[in-house]
Amino acid sequence: MKKNIALVTGGLSSEAQISYKSAETVQANLNRDLYNVYYIDIHASGWWYVAPQGDRSPVNREKFTIVDQGTEVKFDLALMCLHGTPGEDGKLQGYFDLLGIPYTSCDAATSALTFNKRFTVAVVAFAGIHVARSLHLFAHTAVSPEQILHQLTLPVFVKPNNGGSSLGMSKVTHAADLGPALLKAYKEDDQILIEEAIEGREFTVGVFRRSGAITVLPITEIITHNEFFDFEAKYQGRSKEITPAEITPPMQQQLEAAARKVYEVLNCRGVVRIDFIYSNKYQQPYMLEVNTVPGQSAASVIPQQVRALGWNLTEFYGELIEDALRR
Repeated sequence: MKKNIALVTGGLSSEAQISYKSAETVQANLNRDLYNVYYIDIHASGWWYVAPQGDRSPVNREKFTIVDQGTEVKFDLALMCLHGTPGEDGKLQGYFDLLGIPYTSCDAATSALTFNKRFTVAVVAFAGIHVARSLHLFAHTAVSPEQILHQLTLPVFVKPNNGGSSLGMSKVTHAADLGPALLKAYKEDDQILIEEAIEGREFTVGVFRRSGAITVLPITEIITHNEFFDFEAKYQGRSKEITPAEITPPMQQQLEAAARKVYEVLNCRGVVRIDFIYSNKYQQPYMLEVNTVPGQSAASVIPQQVRALGWNLTEFYGELIEDALRR
């Protein structure tokens, strides 16, 4: 009997635009012989079931059910394609846990932790993973650029502490630019993270469970035409992504081991993407951040890595669904 799958997308942050692009890719690559797929748009105006012909009807939030052609539909699983809040910060995961509905992403605790960049680097550093020196700032407590530069050395990256897609992020190489960078980041979040830049090569690594076993996808090297891998570089063609990365076997082993350890330490589920800088100076990977609902759009890295593994996306999304149902 076919499983009823809620393809959950949209969201309440500026990352919603990426959620819809991810959902397009996933929706086009699900096996309809195995799954009945229902498009659920979580939007500021409400939670909506969007029928194939475009009609919108409300989701019953008490039970997370919909009515389709006069029949109530209950879901066997939620397939998470919602970046930012409430799909990547643990809120929806806690809701689905209360209703007893499986989902394809990390659980509520891991999602909430990894959505906070500062907490994430603190936890993985405690487990022995290398991370950059950083400061965690709050909008309610003013810290001047001079105080920051007394503790950190330029260049630094200034980024919103919560959220993704590099929105609100800046690279600062001159002291005069730090103040404007802080204001830019605070427009996206009331917490920000400032990290010392590490000179090296940038890599991103997809990790998921394949028949229950942790599997590392082929590594991607990011070569950006911009100053760093910002929103424009990610989604508007301003970067070159090499999959699989052209690296030595020792580098590959180091990156894979670090990615696997991060996945284990944070108790991740489903597919996650972990970003690293491989330090030129120290010849070892430094973790930047963890994305628990990584992008699946045509411009995203995970689909590239899946194809490099020799899989097609239908097989891959099917494995994510079946792994979540087994749990």
